[in-house]
Amino acid sequence: MSIPLALLEPGGDVVTLLYIVSFSLFIFGIRRGTHPTTAKQGNMIAAVGMVIAIVATLLLDGIGNWGIIFGGLIVGGAVGVIASIRVQMTEMPQMVALYNGVGGGAVALIAWSEFRHGLAIGSDFPLEEFIPVLFAAVIGSISFWGSNVAFGKLQDIVPTGSVKLPGQQVINALLLIAIIAACIYLGINHADDPSQGIFILILVGAALLGIFAVLPIGGADMPVVISLLNAATGLSAAAAGFSLDNVALIVAGTLVGSSGTILTAEMATAMNRSVSNVLFAGFGGAAGGGGGAPGEERPHRSIGAQDAAIALAYADSVVIVPGYGLAVAQAQHAVKELADELGKRGVEVRYAIHPVAGRMPGHMNVLLAEADVPYEKLVEMEDINPDMPRTDVAVVIGANDVTNPAAKDDPDSPIAGMPIIEVAEAQQVIVIKRSLSPGFAGIDNDLFYLDKTAMVFDDAKKAAQDIAAEVDRL
Repeated sequence: MSIPLALLEPGGDVVTLLYIVSFSLFIFGIRRGTHPTTAKQGNMIAAVGMVIAIVATLLLDGIGNWGIIFGGLIVGGAVGVIASIRVQMTEMPQMVALYNGVGGGAVALIAWSEFRHGLAIGSDFPLEEFIPVLFAAVIGSISFWGSNVAFGKLQDIVPTGSVKLPGQQVINALLLIAIIAACIYLGINHADDPSQGIFILILVGAALLGIFAVLPIGGADMPVVISLLNAATGLSAAAAGFSLDNVALIVAGTLVGSSGTILTAEMATAMNRSVSNVLFAGFGGAAGGGGGAPGEERPHRSIGAQDAAIALAYADSVVIVPGYGLAVAQAQHAVKELADELGKRGVEVRYAIHPVAGRMPGHMNVLLAEADVPYEKLVEMEDINPDMPRTDVAVVIGANDVTNPAAKDDPDSPIAGMPIIEVAEAQQVIVIKRSLSPGFAGIDNDLFYLDKTAMVFDDAKKAAQDIAAEVDRL
């Protein structure tokens, strides 16, 4: 039995039902994604929801150009699958930034297409549809170009430090004012053959604003910036949904926008900084600072794998603090083997997780889950800190700024007030790191120079393997 065509129109029952199913799966998938043990399942559920939304959209009356549509689906799907398979976990933040930028760019192109469609129908283009088109064009263009700059910084294509132009804030303010003025002009004249040239200038101005807004932000703040741009892409998609009268796009965009906004606020709180400070302070760029003058050699203690193994093997409690260096070295499996060796000797081993360790939220959770570390062994910062004074040995592997005591002790430090994992309170500290180089914040870590701290200068994976072997020999 054939389906009545009326049901396949934008307001038709079948399409509406499919859209409801799709965004219900989006919501359920996001909910499952809040826990590491169910995150993969949640991602698959949301992906099924997206497939249903695409099918529902293709059922709409008036959809044509099937060759272009399916060609785009095939090429885009192939690129996405290949890129996702090949990307390393250390490069996942760059991939997130790139995907987010693609979303923003797509929304900007949709807005331009709708604007051209509005020119064709002239005075019949309602203002309530025209305003979302302008909003989607501006925010989508900002998100696309800003996300590409963020990708470039994380990929070391663009300088990771703060890059400022003379009069940077003035330039940004003038661009924003010009964009708003142009949008108001087009809104007033939307029924009188509005200029496509002005619309293109709006897209270009928004592109420059996206680039100039992200360039001054240093690498330490890139996770927050990516999350904020992700929220912006969601809002622009929702605006495009209003213009297209597409309920699935409205709901999906709103979900992305709201979740991205919440995540941005949570990450800023974890760094004890406001979002405005992240955007306008240009933090995270210059190296140096912290304790000691630039270039000053500060005394520190270095040990080998055997000494580290002895300290760990005869401890009762050990806390491992993973960071970006662990991800770079792909050391999660070696660290799990070390923890297993210690567990055989009756040592209690737990992992302290800082909210912004690595380059994106949940980075460490995903890495450790990859190595089958039991979730109950992962302890959040606020829960592990009270136990630090009773911890025999804290092992810092690749983490830097999130363990720096200067955040608590030095009110003049760039990271002053940022919540940290208080490893300096442990009885003994072992830091596995290639060198004494600073982290993303570009400042010296005072932890390295404490009397209770011993440095193991080596690749994280090799050091963990060597220490595990030494523990096994004891």
